[in-house]
Amino acid sequence: MEGGGGESKGVPLLDRPAGASTAQTLGNIIVSVVGTGVLGLPFALRIAGWLAGSLGVMVAGLSTYYCMLLLVQCRDKLASEENSSGKKTYGDLGHGCMGRTGRYLTESLILIAQCGGSVAYLVFIGQNLSSMLNGHGFSVASCIFLLVPVEIGLSWIGSLSALAPFSVFASVCNVLAMAFVVKEDIQQAVEGEFSFRDRTAITSSIGGLPFAGGVAVFCFEGFGMTLALEGSMRDKSTFPRLLAQAFTGITLVYCLFGFAGYMAYGDQTLEIVTLNLPHNWSAMVVQIGLCLGLIFTFPIMLHPINEIIEGKLVKGKWFQKAHDDNDDYSTMPPLGRFAVYVSRAIVVIILAVLASCVPGFAVFASLVGSTVCALISFVLPASFHLALLGSSLKLWQRTLDCCILFCGMLFAAYGAYNAVVGV
Repeated sequence: MEGGGGESKGVPLLDRPAGASTAQTLGNIIVSVVGTGVLGLPFALRIAGWLAGSLGVMVAGLSTYYCMLLLVQCRDKLASEENSSGKKTYGDLGHGCMGRTGRYLTESLILIAQCGGSVAYLVFIGQNLSSMLNGHGFSVASCIFLLVPVEIGLSWIGSLSALAPFSVFASVCNVLAMAFVVKEDIQQAVEGEFSFRDRTAITSSIGGLPFAGGVAVFCFEGFGMTLALEGSMRDKSTFPRLLAQAFTGITLVYCLFGFAGYMAYGDQTLEIVTLNLPHNWSAMVVQIGLCLGLIFTFPIMLHPINEIIEGKLVKGKWFQKAHDDNDDYSTMPPLGRFAVYVSRAIVVIILAVLASCVPGFAVFASLVGSTVCALISFVLPASFHLALLGSSLKLWQRTLDCCILFCGMLFAAYGAYNAVVGV
């Protein structure tokens, strides 16, 4: 997950003065939203059926777009009530609606979502590396733990700007991988024995629908970056239209990519579609590019986690001073630097242990999407909207908010149960 931290530091492209152009904001939206989850969509359509899965992706995209607009409305309302033009974060909205409990709940969900995205990165890399090293005795867990020293070293880099090019590189690799997979899909469909009738349109298992829905919600990442994206624009009035255009394009690409992948491989579709690719040099280049991009962007995923943890672990004036000094590690006392390095190393190790226990990428993506992503993307925005603007809303708006709130909670409960017990 490229975004999710709720601060502009979560996406390096936003580390610039306010006043981003339309093109720059569009690029930021794409980098924030599109992630590795898209490569699990063909498997999700295999579970739910190509028609049900495609409709699920559309519903997830439309709902996410609408709730992102609700979040902007809530921020504007809160700013007008406080007579403040300062920047508001997702946590600020939680505090404005529910006090300290709301801030704690919101930031805790963001932290869990960011940890979930980081674990998904490791699982994705581990499964692809294990596939490429097939026959050499490297399991997924062993590949993940081989990355630990590298990721610990990268997490010690003090400046996110040094890693910004790799964020763009990872997004480019995602696009190239999707294009390569579609090319292989078409070739597979043309050369192989393909029958459209063999592809399920709607699954007979009701459990397959929420499973695919969780993967679809996971694919629309970066919800926590909404306020930073809107706040970075030079002309903020164009944000809703630009966001609609971006989400329309992204949703269409997601549906076509998932459909093409499932049509090509059918019941043989694996949970990461790149694992279906032939073991030749071109496919390996794509997989290596994806893995390298994620390896170097993993510290960006960790940044919001480290910010929260280091902020909570402040002990003594020496650490407080070091932490507030703009993350300038060159001026931090030796004991302060040591504490930061140790805490970040522990975070990487814990996430690697969790990743080694995950049974599969798609199952985990569905679990994260069904729970924390659904709560952050649907339940909280609808709750905030009702709390801040409820009295001024029209009946249909209140009804829609209540529907999103109820469906989001139901989806989170059943989706989590379904992902745990299996489809």
